[in-house]
Amino acid sequence: MKAVLQHRYGSPDVLRYEDVDTPSPAADEVVVRVRAASVNARDWHLLRGDPYVSRLLTPDLTLRAPAAAVRGTDFAGVVDAVGSGVTRLRVGDEVFGEAPGAFAEYVRVSQDHVDVKPANLTFEQAAALPLAANTALVGLRDEADVQPGQSVLINGASGGVGTFAVQLATALGANVTGVCSPRNAELVRSLGAQRVVDYTREDFTRAPERYDVVFDLVGNRSLRALRSVLTPRGALLLSGGGVSTGGKLLGPMVLIVHGQLRSKFVRQRILVPVATPSSANLAALREFAEAGTLKPVIDRTYPLSAAADAIRYLETDHARAKVVLTA
Repeated sequence: MKAVLQHRYGSPDVLRYEDVDTPSPAADEVVVRVRAASVNARDWHLLRGDPYVSRLLTPDLTLRAPAAAVRGTDFAGVVDAVGSGVTRLRVGDEVFGEAPGAFAEYVRVSQDHVDVKPANLTFEQAAALPLAANTALVGLRDEADVQPGQSVLINGASGGVGTFAVQLATALGANVTGVCSPRNAELVRSLGAQRVVDYTREDFTRAPERYDVVFDLVGNRSLRALRSVLTPRGALLLSGGGVSTGGKLLGPMVLIVHGQLRSKFVRQRILVPVATPSSANLAALREFAEAGTLKPVIDRTYPLSAAADAIRYLETDHARAKVVLTA
């Protein structure tokens, strides 16, 4: 089968589209014929080994290259083979999920990290969901415990996670404010935001409004500035951030570590959502999608062989919502 491989850190130019062995499932796994796979910021972080400290702290990385050669995480496709212990899925089922090595014609995945594809979504739309939408779901529903009537601000509302966060916060009954560029304002409003802040004209951290939840997906404000727009017992969600501007030692991890240390001494909750893959969360996302309250937005699609171009486009910070590969 064909797959997108990386043997050393670097720019998208280091990626290779090569032949590798087609995987076989272990007892609790399925093999999926990939029809679409989405690109995430995680992909360029792994591609470049950036920030550098992540090479020491992240199991997926080593000092010289990612631990696994095949890139990609999110996919949607058709079950091609099942392990002897798999009972939930059958050959021919249309599924979506999350597993290392999704930038390939076939991917092997634990049955606990895959679920039936939403019936009303295309493969491309379904592939856009797993990592980004799960991050939004875990952050808003599980960590911040968003309740109806609360006020939620999403910094980076037009990005991959942000577009899902706007929709999920709205579905949870919150009053949503999205921060984005003027070219994406209408998109963010169409997803459910009641108010949109144009960051080129207004600094939301200097405005008088206070929010029950701030979901920061950009990492371009200090911890003090972000906390200043929270209510006294509000929740601050810190999730990644940064764009590719060259190698960094710590990058957005500075803000996250600072937040975790500071959280022990303040009444406000400072949270770092960890979106662990699970079939239960995928099922919840499927239900939101089939109810019409969660609609993936796709900026561009590329063929699998052009994965380098897709990542190059994403890391320039010009992409909005999701970029998807088709296999």
